[in-house]
Amino acid sequence: MKKALAFVALVFTAAATVNGQTPETETSFRLALPAHQGRLQWHADGFKIIQSSAKPNGQEIGIRGTDRSEKLTFLGFLFLVYGESSLTGSKCRDGALEQLKKSNSTLKILGTSEIATTNNLPVELVTYTARGSGGKLVYSMRAFMATRDICGDLELYSETPIDSEASEVKSLFQSYHFDPDYSPQFNDVFLYAQILYHDGMFRAAAPIFEQSLTKLPEDTSQGTMRRVATDQAGMAYGISGDTAKARSIFESATARDPDHPMYYYNLACADAQEKKLGDARIHLQQAFARKANMIPGETLPDPGKDDSFLPYQNRPRFLTMIFKTPVFLLPPARSTTS
Repeated sequence: MKKALAFVALVFTAAATVNGQTPETETSFRLALPAHQGRLQWHADGFKIIQSSAKPNGQEIGIRGTDRSEKLTFLGFLFLVYGESSLTGSKCRDGALEQLKKSNSTLKILGTSEIATTNNLPVELVTYTARGSGGKLVYSMRAFMATRDICGDLELYSETPIDSEASEVKSLFQSYHFDPDYSPQFNDVFLYAQILYHDGMFRAAAPIFEQSLTKLPEDTSQGTMRRVATDQAGMAYGISGDTAKARSIFESATARDPDHPMYYYNLACADAQEKKLGDARIHLQQAFARKANMIPGETLPDPGKDDSFLPYQNRPRFLTMIFKTPVFLLPPARSTTS
């Protein structure tokens, strides 16, 4: 199974429209956990995401973004705090500063303030300076919101003083909002799993991809995203070594959606991993016979370059069976739309 993320561009375009949601603009940033209520959001004109992270336990997600000049950076996190049931923004702020003081003795707090919000969850704002790993002075403005056991943390930092009255700074913190009653949707859960997958945490990503599928409607209105999430779930299980689970996912998927070629291709990968080379040939034939039904913008992988088949490249019988014998032996499957 290929470890490459074949669907990234499609995913971030399509996921936002699932369940009737409006696609986010380039300046809107939102964070949610896969299995916990609450969503953190803010707007930052002209910023783009440059880094993302997630913990395998499903309890923390973060993104880093920079403006066009790459001189002003935000760092946003949403996370659960063990053993807490009545968090406040001030508790989160004090805990974060305590940890920062322990790791960086150059920390100098310049001021704190509170910003009232419409949902009665105040924003606790703190400004400070500290020297970074290279010895340069870094200026930070950091805002915290919290309720129950979940905390939002949004930091804006720069190597030059931050003007709190600058339009981009004011708009960012004025738009900072936490919705404690928000229930995670498909795109939230899928994004969390995709971050784990991208960072090589396949075993942790696999069940969260499966969880994302439960957020999709049972009809065919989101067929493309169901295919993408199913492919990623099965590949994550397969790459992490659970070939039986991967096979189960793809066999169930072919019964539900028999025209998607990647289900058969990934079954061939599972076959190869289990040394069932005859079955691999059949599934590859089925995959290539349906290649016209690939997700738009994607192409069927080349088995000759796939990790699953590389161990058998020096076996003449396998070469004859897979690579020297045409795999276009079945009539083309009917074309479908998803």
